[in-house]
Amino acid sequence: MIAAAPPPLPPDLVEGLRRLKLATMREQAADVLQSAKTQRWGAEDVLRTLLKVEIAAREAANRRIRLKHAGFPVAKTLEAFNVVESSIPRPTFEYLSSLEWVDAKENVLLIGPPGTGKSHALVGCGVRAVERGKKVRYLVAADLIETLYRGLADNTVGKVISQLLRNELILIDELGFAPLDDTGSQLLFRFVAAAYERRSLGVASHWPFEEWGHFLPVQTTAVSLLDRLLHHAIVVVTSGDSWRMKEARTHGPRRDV
Repeated sequence: MIAAAPPPLPPDLVEGLRRLKLATMREQAADVLQSAKTQRWGAEDVLRTLLKVEIAAREAANRRIRLKHAGFPVAKTLEAFNVVESSIPRPTFEYLSSLEWVDAKENVLLIGPPGTGKSHALVGCGVRAVERGKKVRYLVAADLIETLYRGLADNTVGKVISQLLRNELILIDELGFAPLDDTGSQLLFRFVAAAYERRSLGVASHWPFEEWGHFLPVQTTAVSLLDRLLHHAIVVVTSGDSWRMKEARTHGPRRDV
């Protein structure tokens, strides 16, 4: 037996909910009121139910907005991270997952060969931060430098940095993948110096710290950059074979059909 459709809300209630921008409450109010009548809910139960659905819908919408704003290439999660096969110690992974370091405005530096889980851990922390209501921005290092260069060209680099620092967590992936010139190095230092003790940075690089001179041409810039990054930081060194290479070997050679 098909249940009868609930009677529609009176037009004045529909208009009032629309003006207050309570879209989910407007959509579900008729069903909730129908349930209230059949199950003899009190007025408080009706109001509580309507508020819950409206709050849940807004939180979901805000999460989608924050997730889009973050700019993750793929929304990888910490739940999908294989801690057992990773070189990251479980206590360290659990501390990263807790996000206490974000609240403390500490940095996380993930250093190790390609394919050892650095980007996955970085993005996973970012996704969890989004889920907990934080504003996050993910950038490949080359894109960050390009963005700062554009700001330098039109004399808005300070404004660009300020906008980036509106996020509570800024993730910089693939640092050192391409060498920087003197100007790029200075722009990167300016950004890190502005974030120092104000915002949490998550950085992933395949270069050990003692070899950062390979992509930072000025030794003093490299030293000053590391000084600020490492002052309040958790350093995670990954190792082992590339997970992507291991997966490719497991699947065997690709055959084109």
